[in-house]
Amino acid sequence: MNRKTQILVSLLSGGLLSVAAAESKPLKVLLITGGCCHDYKAQKDILKKGIEERINAVVDQMHVDDGSTKPALPIYGNADYAAGYDVVIHDECAADISGEEVIKAVLAPHQKGLPGVNLHCAMHSYRSGDFKNKFTATGPTTMWFEYIGLQSTGHGPQKPIEIKFSDKKHPITQGLADWTTVNEELYNNVQVLDTAQVLASGTQEGKDAVVVWTNDYKGTKVFNTTIGHNNATVGDPRYLDLVSRGLLWATGKMDAEGKVAEGYKK
Repeated sequence: MNRKTQILVSLLSGGLLSVAAAESKPLKVLLITGGCCHDYKAQKDILKKGIEERINAVVDQMHVDDGSTKPALPIYGNADYAAGYDVVIHDECAADISGEEVIKAVLAPHQKGLPGVNLHCAMHSYRSGDFKNKFTATGPTTMWFEYIGLQSTGHGPQKPIEIKFSDKKHPITQGLADWTTVNEELYNNVQVLDTAQVLASGTQEGKDAVVVWTNDYKGTKVFNTTIGHNNATVGDPRYLDLVSRGLLWATGKMDAEGKVAEGYKK
């Protein structure tokens, strides 16, 4: 193939990819932020920009400037809050939102099959009853844990975490490399449910815990990571790559080998 032919093929390929991207309907993503202990005002914009730069998606923000453990998010009591969206990112910190009916409404879209992506403090939200002890039977206390696929009740100090991908054959982990974060919180694992698939673990000061995993929530795809406390981590290209691939996997825009569907990778 001569130089002119190579250039022509390259131009044609680029044009075809552009057409595919234009014809592919962007993923409609609902990003929910607000609550205790984090700089959500900045992180919501970091996530939106980072995701939209990586994949064919439009990220809409549902944010409240409420730094309490009971942030007044408009999703409470509204089972249809995610209507029209392809996936919901739960990045809120609502540790003291514990009403059973409220939690049922938060879970309603996911119970109907809407994929979910859960980041950091979402794991410590929507807790009720005796949530600190390992549960052996399902009930009101276990609803949120069943959705995320892991029971966690606390975290360690803010210190770097060594992240190692244990399942390097999973579609999400293709092309991702181990890394050590800046200061972050290592969430404990009371138990990992049978419906979960562990993708990566983290080590901090000699303690290990699962930090990235997927879950099969009654047939609904759910992606989770406990990493993401500080702005420097949220803005780390490696973190944004991980979250973006989790989104693509959860929404069915990635095949079993980790190849992204045509028109959905920028």
